Amino acid sequence: MIRTVATAALILVPASLTAHPHVFVDSELTVEVDDAGRITGTRMTWTYDEFFTLLILEDMGLDADADGQLTEDERAALLNFDFETWPEGFEGDLYLYAADGTQVPLGHPDSISADVVDGKIVSTHTRTVDAAPAEGATLRQYDPTYYVAYTLQTVAVDGPCTASVDAPDPDAGEEALAQALEEASEDQFEVLELGIHYADEIRLSCGSSS
Repeated sequence: MIRTVATAALILVPASLTAHPHVFVDSELTVEVDDAGRITGTRMTWTYDEFFTLLILEDMGLDADADGQLTEDERAALLNFDFETWPEGFEGDLYLYAADGTQVPLGHPDSISADVVDGKIVSTHTRTVDAAPAEGATLRQYDPTYYVAYTLQTVAVDGPCTASVDAPDPDAGEEALAQALEEASEDQFEVLELGIHYADEIRLSCGSSS
């Protein structure tokens, strides 16, 4: 549903406005690595901002008494709301690459929990990976259109590897936006894919310590 909302909104706004996020998500990522040093899956928790949470709860008719507490039935209804619609080409806003730069496909998200905590929707999902080597692999989390802004709060590795995080160049996004707007036609509506410039790069290392 988050993708449906974003896509519908992007149709209505010109290119000069699409470079600014409208939904804000704090994320926590765990990468699962087996004893052979192969990535076998990921676990992601998303915490949505208060305003987007209100929009979703109102749209779905949840928390009618506005006490910030969902019933068991309401939690069940909320589960999978953010992956209910899977548009063609959507990759779940998580990208995995092997050490040689080859993109590694991820399985469809499997939603395992959803609730409202302190006025914010918190949802967790897992994704499978077809046993890709972890050494030197990189991950990035971003919405290509930058309609959704992700802030990586924590990253962990469940297995015999470690993760390091490189923050994005703070000027790269603005430079890319300026160039894209210069090249874009003033007469057409256009989606600018700038999200990658605002994404942390997560790199895995499985080297043994001496």
